[in-house]
Amino acid sequence: MKISTKGRYGLTIVVELGRKYGEGPVPLRKIAEEQELSEAYLEQLIPPLRNSGIVKSVRGAYGGYMLAKLPTEITAGDVIRILEGPIQLVEGLEETDIPQQELWHRIGDAVRGVLDTTTIQDLMDSGRTAERDSYMFYI
Repeated sequence: MKISTKGRYGLTIVVELGRKYGEGPVPLRKIAEEQELSEAYLEQLIPPLRNSGIVKSVRGAYGGYMLAKLPTEITAGDVIRILEGPIQLVEGLEETDIPQQELWHRIGDAVRGVLDTTTIQDLMDSGRTAERDSYMFYI
């Protein structure tokens, strides 16, 4: 399975909304500017995230988007499945009996396990650690 820009940018949207959780709606334009991404492309990713209940929209002059759940309640796997479909490394494994079938199942289970146990909060926290580490000076 290859994660496309849909999955990567979708995670970016959700992480950025997580960083602003509790501060009110965030215009998509602001996320696009801060992350140097196409606002038009991000607009295409919002409907499935909204329809799935991960993101909610607020209309009006001060409108935008916000997480519909806590960042600890949303996993990377949730976002990837919504935007990319099922997390499957090799197609047609159930239809054939190949010697490597067990291997592909184990690898797929490992990938799903990482995605399903990594929350948006975890991604936000790991980003903060990276930011902190980039400013460390060692003598």
